[in-house]
Amino acid sequence: MTGAAGTSIDELLLTADQLLSDPSVEASAAGRHRGASLALRTALEIAVDRTLDAATPGLAGITTRAKMLCLRCYTAATIARRANVVWSHLCLGCHYHQYEIGPTRDQVRSWRAEVSELVQELPR
Repeated sequence: MTGAAGTSIDELLLTADQLLSDPSVEASAAGRHRGASLALRTALEIAVDRTLDAATPGLAGITTRAKMLCLRCYTAATIARRANVVWSHLCLGCHYHQYEIGPTRDQVRSWRAEVSELVQELPR
């Protein structure tokens, strides 16, 4: 899903905002929260890809988990750690399991704020 053609980080952040705040979206609250989580995760993945590609072209073929590990070599350790933590939470928030309650609106809003900050802080 990373690097979706024609999709920008700003569009993904806007999609997450709309899913969280627009009750006219025809989906359950849990569905909107999961959808917003997916948009946020994709935005973060694109930002990480952009950072790594600028530093070392050719890393696009590795897994996102590996990219998160590589990120600490190309940015401040605190930024890399924050990106890894929020990415992990977003991964959990995207997936549906019958035995789990999905992410709450407040959780997704806090992830949205963190992704927005990280997108600005990650080198381009």
